[in-house]
Amino acid sequence: MKASIVIPTLNEAELLPGLLDRLAAQSFRDFEVIVADAGSSDGTRELVRERGLVLTDGGLPGVGRNRGAEIARGDLLFFFDADVLPPPDFLEKAIAEMEAERIRLATCWFEPDSDHPLDALLFDLANLYVKFSLRTDPHAGGFAIFIARALFERIGGFDERLKLAEDHELVKRAATQAPLHLLRSTRIRINVRRLVKDGRFNYAGKCLRVELYRLFHGEVTEAVVDYRFGYDSQQQHGQQDPVLTRLRQGLADWNRDYTDTLERLSRELRQTTALQQESLRKLGERFDALKEKVRGQLVD
Repeated sequence: MKASIVIPTLNEAELLPGLLDRLAAQSFRDFEVIVADAGSSDGTRELVRERGLVLTDGGLPGVGRNRGAEIARGDLLFFFDADVLPPPDFLEKAIAEMEAERIRLATCWFEPDSDHPLDALLFDLANLYVKFSLRTDPHAGGFAIFIARALFERIGGFDERLKLAEDHELVKRAATQAPLHLLRSTRIRINVRRLVKDGRFNYAGKCLRVELYRLFHGEVTEAVVDYRFGYDSQQQHGQQDPVLTRLRQGLADWNRDYTDTLERLSRELRQTTALQQESLRKLGERFDALKEKVRGQLVD
Protein backbone atom coordinates (compact mmCIF):
# COMPACT_ATOMS: atom_id res chain seq x y z
CA MET A 1 0.00 0.00 0.00
CA LYS A 2 1.30 3.42 -0.94
CA ALA A 3 -0.06 5.65 1.83
CA SER A 4 -1.77 5.63 5.22
CA ILE A 5 -3.81 8.60 6.45
CA VAL A 6 -3.67 8.88 10.26
CA ILE A 7 -6.18 11.13 12.05
CA PRO A 8 -6.21 11.63 15.85
CA THR A 9 -9.67 12.50 17.15
CA LEU A 10 -11.64 13.42 20.25
CA ASN A 11 -15.32 14.34 19.77
CA GLU A 12 -14.97 15.29 16.10
CA ALA A 13 -18.33 14.06 14.79
CA GLU A 14 -19.17 17.54 13.51
CA LEU A 15 -16.14 18.15 11.30
CA LEU A 16 -14.65 14.71 10.64
CA PRO A 17 -17.22 13.87 7.92
CA GLY A 18 -15.94 16.81 5.85
CA LEU A 19 -12.42 15.37 5.82
CA LEU A 20 -13.62 11.81 5.22
CA ASP A 21 -15.76 12.96 2.29
CA ARG A 22 -12.71 14.69 0.78
CA LEU A 23 -10.62 11.55 1.24
CA ALA A 24 -13.31 9.38 -0.35
CA ALA A 25 -13.22 11.66 -3.40
CA GLN A 26 -9.44 11.50 -3.90
CA SER A 27 -8.28 10.77 -7.44
CA PHE A 28 -5.47 8.64 -5.98
CA ARG A 29 -6.87 5.46 -4.45
CA ASP A 30 -4.01 3.37 -3.04
CA PHE A 31 -4.36 4.46 0.60
CA GLU A 32 -6.04 3.57 3.88
CA VAL A 33 -7.60 5.78 6.56
CA ILE A 34 -6.84 5.16 10.24
CA VAL A 35 -8.65 7.09 12.97
CA ALA A 36 -7.04 7.00 16.42
CA ASP A 37 -9.77 8.09 18.82
CA ALA A 38 -9.16 9.26 22.38
CA GLY A 39 -12.52 8.11 23.75
CA SER A 40 -15.11 10.26 21.98
CA SER A 41 -18.65 10.42 23.35
CA ASP A 42 -20.30 12.27 20.45
CA GLY A 43 -20.58 9.48 17.89
CA THR A 44 -17.14 9.88 16.30
CA ARG A 45 -16.27 6.20 16.79
CA GLU A 46 -19.61 5.04 15.40
CA LEU A 47 -19.12 7.30 12.38
CA VAL A 48 -15.74 5.75 11.64
CA ARG A 49 -17.12 2.22 11.94
CA GLU A 50 -20.08 3.02 9.68
CA ARG A 51 -17.69 4.13 6.96
CA GLY A 52 -15.68 0.94 7.24
CA LEU A 53 -12.47 2.71 8.23
CA VAL A 54 -9.76 1.49 10.58
CA LEU A 55 -10.40 2.56 14.19
CA THR A 56 -7.88 2.31 17.01
CA ASP A 57 -7.59 3.78 20.48
CA GLY A 58 -5.64 7.03 20.77
CA GLY A 59 -4.93 9.71 23.33
CA LEU A 60 -3.35 13.14 23.07
CA PRO A 61 -2.50 13.99 19.45
CA GLY A 62 1.04 12.61 19.57
CA VAL A 63 -0.16 9.40 21.22
CA GLY A 64 -2.96 8.95 18.70
CA ARG A 65 -0.65 9.50 15.77
CA ASN A 66 1.78 6.92 17.13
CA ARG A 67 -0.99 4.36 17.68
CA GLY A 68 -2.23 4.89 14.15
CA ALA A 69 1.27 4.62 12.69
CA GLU A 70 1.83 1.34 14.54
CA ILE A 71 -0.87 -0.41 12.49
CA ALA A 72 -0.35 1.52 9.25
CA ARG A 73 0.50 -0.46 6.11
CA GLY A 74 1.44 2.41 3.82
CA ASP A 75 4.96 3.35 2.74
CA LEU A 76 4.07 7.00 3.40
CA LEU A 77 2.31 8.36 6.47
CA PHE A 78 0.04 11.38 6.04
CA PHE A 79 -0.92 12.93 9.37
CA PHE A 80 -4.07 15.06 9.20
CA ASP A 81 -6.33 16.62 11.83
CA ALA A 82 -10.10 16.25 11.65
CA ASP A 83 -10.64 19.84 10.51
CA VAL A 84 -8.45 19.59 7.39
CA LEU A 85 -9.97 19.91 3.91
CA PRO A 86 -7.67 18.59 1.15
CA PRO A 87 -8.57 19.07 -2.53
CA PRO A 88 -9.62 15.95 -4.47
CA ASP A 89 -6.23 15.65 -6.20
CA PHE A 90 -4.20 16.24 -3.04
CA LEU A 91 -2.79 12.73 -2.59
CA GLU A 92 -2.15 12.33 -6.31
CA LYS A 93 -0.08 15.52 -6.48
CA ALA A 94 1.62 15.18 -3.11
CA ILE A 95 2.74 11.59 -3.66
CA ALA A 96 3.87 12.32 -7.23
CA GLU A 97 6.01 15.24 -6.03
CA MET A 98 7.47 13.28 -3.14
CA GLU A 99 8.38 10.36 -5.39
CA ALA A 100 9.76 12.49 -8.22
CA GLU A 101 12.02 14.46 -5.87
CA ARG A 102 12.70 11.59 -3.44
CA ILE A 103 11.20 13.54 -0.56
CA ARG A 104 10.88 11.66 2.73
CA LEU A 105 9.63 14.51 4.93
CA ALA A 106 7.21 17.23 3.87
CA THR A 107 4.44 19.61 4.79
CA CYS A 108 2.36 21.95 2.63
CA TRP A 109 0.93 25.44 2.42
CA PHE A 110 -2.32 25.78 4.40
CA GLU A 111 -5.16 28.26 3.93
CA PRO A 112 -8.04 29.26 6.22
CA ASP A 113 -11.51 28.00 5.39
CA SER A 114 -12.93 31.48 5.93
CA ASP A 115 -13.23 34.87 4.27
CA HIS A 116 -11.98 36.85 7.27
CA PRO A 117 -9.01 39.01 6.15
CA LEU A 118 -7.23 38.58 9.48
CA ASP A 119 -7.35 34.80 9.08
CA ALA A 120 -5.64 35.10 5.71
CA LEU A 121 -2.96 37.34 7.22
CA LEU A 122 -2.29 35.04 10.18
CA PHE A 123 -2.10 31.97 7.95
CA ASP A 124 0.23 33.71 5.50
CA LEU A 125 2.54 34.68 8.36
CA ALA A 126 2.54 31.09 9.64
CA ASN A 127 3.25 29.71 6.17
CA LEU A 128 6.09 32.13 5.59
CA TYR A 129 7.58 31.20 8.96
CA VAL A 130 7.53 27.53 7.97
CA LYS A 131 9.04 28.33 4.58
CA PHE A 132 11.86 30.54 5.83
CA SER A 133 12.83 28.18 8.66
CA LEU A 134 12.94 24.97 6.59
CA ARG A 135 16.71 24.62 6.88
CA THR A 136 17.34 26.45 10.15
CA ASP A 137 14.56 25.40 12.54
CA PRO A 138 12.11 23.06 10.75
CA HIS A 139 8.44 23.42 11.71
CA ALA A 140 5.31 21.61 10.55
CA GLY A 141 1.87 21.48 12.12
CA GLY A 142 0.53 18.04 13.04
CA PHE A 143 -2.40 18.69 10.72
CA ALA A 144 -0.06 18.36 7.72
CA ILE A 145 3.00 16.16 8.25
CA PHE A 146 3.91 13.73 5.48
CA ILE A 147 6.73 11.31 6.22
CA ALA A 148 8.14 8.02 4.95
CA ARG A 149 7.12 5.29 7.38
CA ALA A 150 10.68 3.93 7.51
CA LEU A 151 11.95 7.36 8.62
CA PHE A 152 9.14 7.74 11.16
CA GLU A 153 9.97 4.38 12.70
CA ARG A 154 13.71 5.08 12.69
CA ILE A 155 13.33 8.24 14.80
CA GLY A 156 10.82 6.62 17.17
CA GLY A 157 7.71 8.58 16.24
CA PHE A 158 6.19 11.39 18.29
CA ASP A 159 7.54 12.06 21.78
CA GLU A 160 4.55 11.18 23.97
CA ARG A 161 6.00 13.02 26.96
CA LEU A 162 5.41 16.41 25.36
CA LYS A 163 2.31 18.45 26.17
CA LEU A 164 2.54 20.79 23.17
CA ALA A 165 4.53 21.24 19.95
CA GLU A 166 5.17 17.51 19.64
CA ASP A 167 4.64 17.98 15.90
CA HIS A 168 7.44 20.54 15.55
CA GLU A 169 9.72 18.41 17.72
CA LEU A 170 9.17 15.35 15.55
CA VAL A 171 9.92 17.28 12.37
CA LYS A 172 13.05 18.76 13.94
CA ARG A 173 14.38 15.29 14.76
CA ALA A 174 13.38 13.82 11.41
CA ALA A 175 15.03 16.72 9.55
CA THR A 176 18.43 15.64 10.88
CA GLN A 177 18.11 12.62 8.56
CA ALA A 178 15.96 13.95 5.72
CA PRO A 179 15.34 17.65 4.92
CA LEU A 180 11.86 19.05 5.38
CA HIS A 181 10.19 20.17 2.14
CA LEU A 182 7.26 22.51 1.57
CA LEU A 183 5.29 20.91 -1.25
CA ARG A 184 4.79 23.14 -4.28
CA SER A 185 2.17 21.09 -6.09
CA THR A 186 -0.73 21.27 -3.65
CA ARG A 187 -2.12 22.80 -0.45
CA ILE A 188 -4.93 22.29 2.07
CA ARG A 189 -7.62 24.31 3.79
CA ILE A 190 -8.23 24.29 7.55
CA ASN A 191 -11.30 25.15 9.58
CA VAL A 192 -10.72 28.25 11.74
CA ARG A 193 -12.83 27.10 14.70
CA ARG A 194 -10.00 27.51 17.22
CA LEU A 195 -9.31 31.06 16.08
CA VAL A 196 -13.00 31.85 16.51
CA LYS A 197 -13.30 30.14 19.89
CA ASP A 198 -10.13 31.52 21.48
CA GLY A 199 -10.05 34.83 19.67
CA ARG A 200 -7.63 35.39 16.81
CA PHE A 201 -5.09 37.48 18.72
CA ASN A 202 -5.34 35.23 21.75
CA TYR A 203 -4.68 32.11 19.67
CA ALA A 204 -1.73 33.77 17.93
CA GLY A 205 -0.40 34.73 21.34
CA LYS A 206 -0.57 31.13 22.54
CA CYS A 207 1.45 29.99 19.52
CA LEU A 208 4.01 32.72 20.12
CA ARG A 209 4.37 31.84 23.79
CA VAL A 210 4.94 28.18 22.97
CA GLU A 211 7.65 29.14 20.47
CA LEU A 212 9.34 31.44 22.98
CA TYR A 213 9.21 28.69 25.60
CA ARG A 214 10.84 26.22 23.19
CA LEU A 215 13.47 28.80 22.29
CA PHE A 216 14.49 29.63 25.87
CA HIS A 217 13.55 26.51 27.86
CA GLY A 218 13.42 23.56 25.46
CA GLU A 219 10.57 21.26 24.46
CA VAL A 220 7.22 21.65 26.19
CA THR A 221 6.76 19.02 28.88
CA GLU A 222 4.29 21.10 30.91
CA ALA A 223 1.16 23.08 30.14
CA VAL A 224 2.54 26.54 29.37
CA VAL A 225 -0.71 27.70 27.73
CA ASP A 226 -4.33 26.58 27.96
CA TYR A 227 -4.76 23.97 25.22
CA ARG A 228 -7.35 21.21 25.19
CA PHE A 229 -7.34 18.38 22.69
CA GLY A 230 -10.69 17.86 21.03
CA TYR A 231 -13.30 20.50 20.43
CA ASP A 232 -16.46 21.54 22.18
CA SER A 233 -18.52 23.94 20.08
CA GLN A 234 -20.45 24.97 23.22
CA GLN A 235 -17.37 26.32 24.98
CA GLN A 236 -17.23 30.07 25.43
CA HIS A 237 -14.59 32.14 23.72
CA GLY A 238 -11.34 32.34 25.64
CA GLN A 239 -10.22 35.52 27.36
CA GLN A 240 -7.91 37.80 25.43
CA ASP A 241 -4.23 37.27 26.22
CA PRO A 242 -3.05 40.39 28.13
CA VAL A 243 0.29 40.61 26.27
CA LEU A 244 -1.40 40.46 22.88
CA THR A 245 -4.05 42.92 24.04
CA ARG A 246 -1.35 45.44 24.96
CA LEU A 247 0.48 44.78 21.72
CA ARG A 248 -2.68 45.28 19.69
CA GLN A 249 -3.49 48.50 21.58
CA GLY A 250 0.05 49.77 21.12
CA LEU A 251 -0.08 49.18 17.38
CA ALA A 252 -3.50 50.85 17.22
CA ASP A 253 -2.17 53.89 19.10
CA TRP A 254 0.82 54.15 16.78
CA ASN A 255 -1.38 53.83 13.73
CA ARG A 256 -3.70 56.56 15.01
CA ASP A 257 -0.80 58.88 15.82
CA TYR A 258 0.77 58.24 12.44
CA THR A 259 -2.49 58.96 10.62
CA ASP A 260 -3.15 62.09 12.69
CA THR A 261 0.33 63.40 11.95
CA LEU A 262 -0.05 62.89 8.21
CA GLU A 263 -3.44 64.62 8.21
CA ARG A 264 -2.07 67.55 10.20
CA LEU A 265 0.88 67.89 7.86
CA SER A 266 -1.41 67.85 4.85
CA ARG A 267 -3.50 70.68 6.36
CA GLU A 268 -0.47 72.72 7.19
CA LEU A 269 1.30 72.73 3.87
CA ARG A 270 2.65 76.22 4.60
CA GLN A 271 4.65 75.01 7.56
CA THR A 272 8.38 75.19 7.14
CA THR A 273 10.40 72.11 6.30
CA ALA A 274 12.02 72.29 9.72
CA LEU A 275 8.68 71.99 11.50
CA GLN A 276 7.67 69.04 9.34
CA GLN A 277 10.92 67.28 10.08
CA GLU A 278 10.46 67.91 13.79
CA SER A 279 6.99 66.32 13.71
CA LEU A 280 8.27 63.28 11.89
CA ARG A 281 11.26 63.01 14.22
CA LYS A 282 8.99 62.94 17.27
CA LEU A 283 6.76 60.38 15.61
CA GLY A 284 9.79 58.22 14.89
CA GLU A 285 10.86 58.44 18.51
CA ARG A 286 7.42 57.31 19.66
CA PHE A 287 7.50 54.38 17.25
CA ASP A 288 10.97 53.35 18.47
CA ALA A 289 9.75 53.53 22.06
CA LEU A 290 6.74 51.40 21.16
CA LYS A 291 8.96 48.76 19.57
CA GLU A 292 11.09 48.55 22.70
CA LYS A 293 8.00 48.29 24.88
CA VAL A 294 6.53 45.48 22.76
CA ARG A 295 9.88 43.65 22.73
CA GLY A 296 10.01 43.84 26.51
CA GLN A 297 6.46 42.55 26.89
CA LEU A 298 7.07 39.55 24.65
CA VAL A 299 10.31 38.61 26.39
CA ASP A 300 8.62 38.84 29.78
